[in-house]
Amino acid sequence: MDFLSSTTHLHVFTWVVGVIAFIVAAAMQKGSKGRKITHMVARLFYVLILLSGIFLFIAHSSMDPALYGVKFLAGLIVIGLMEMVLIRSEKGKNVKPLWIVFFIVLLITLYLGFYLPMGATFLR
Repeated sequence: MDFLSSTTHLHVFTWVVGVIAFIVAAAMQKGSKGRKITHMVARLFYVLILLSGIFLFIAHSSMDPALYGVKFLAGLIVIGLMEMVLIRSEKGKNVKPLWIVFFIVLLITLYLGFYLPMGATFLR
């Protein structure tokens, strides 16, 4: 299982595909079969994001435990917000505040992900 925690490639890939599947599902017509399928694909990638994130967290949280913990929590919140946006929009409820919070927490999560030692070097 070393390939899951030696680099962030798998984690970044799952995030990119998961967010794209979420945005595609959110843009589709409510109640359509394609939206349901895309939503299920997004859910699959939520699980893959969590698994790859847990492996990275276990392997590298000793570098900076507090910030890795905050990033882990922010990532969980982002996944929860993506699911809430899709479910509430399907029910016809107002999702504008959720979209705003989603983008704010997503930016915080991305910043922490790039800033931490396993992230990209262009923010240090």
